[in-house]
Amino acid sequence: MDFKPLVTLLAIVNPLAIVPFFIHYTEGFSKAQRQRTVLVASFSAFVVIATSALLGLRILEFFSISLASFQVGGGMLLLISSMNMLNAQPAEAKPLSNEYDDGAEKAAKGASIAVVPLTIPLLTGPATMSTVVIYAEKAKDLWQLGMLVGYGLVIGLASALCFSLAEPIARVLGKTGINVMTRLMGLILAALSVEVMADGLGKLFPALRG
Repeated sequence: MDFKPLVTLLAIVNPLAIVPFFIHYTEGFSKAQRQRTVLVASFSAFVVIATSALLGLRILEFFSISLASFQVGGGMLLLISSMNMLNAQPAEAKPLSNEYDDGAEKAAKGASIAVVPLTIPLLTGPATMSTVVIYAEKAKDLWQLGMLVGYGLVIGLASALCFSLAEPIARVLGKTGINVMTRLMGLILAALSVEVMADGLGKLFPALRG
């Protein structure tokens, strides 16, 4: 059983690094609102990964994109994500508009921040989706494809666990501890991204394989 896809996804998603964002966006929420946000965000992360695994290749075929090209592009995204993580930023982080600055006010108006920005782009963004598609192509049978979807469930559960324990985790690790964990995952992700790009380049340019 190959656990490399799971390790890669955990490195990219890195729900531990999103804990500070979760605390910020749910500030002022009631316990029930916070629990609902945890459930929606973790389930949405699973849905994004499962959809990418089951339909990602069909989308590539529709746009006439070769998997080798997608691997190189996806590998570059992973490398960029790892660079952000080595700078102690979330793998999928990007500037957020003021639309999400006041999570409590948005919740009162019935708008949920669980899907945006917590799930997309903070938990699952382009790097996550491209990685899932790459591993889906390598799946040799329905069992391996099902395992990939199952890994999405593991990611969702890991996200739910981290968010549910957000305040204790923040107190125990502190900002320094979370930054150290983020950099460690970034280093692992950088190595994995090079491997993904090398495989794609080898398919595009067979001479590189010797």
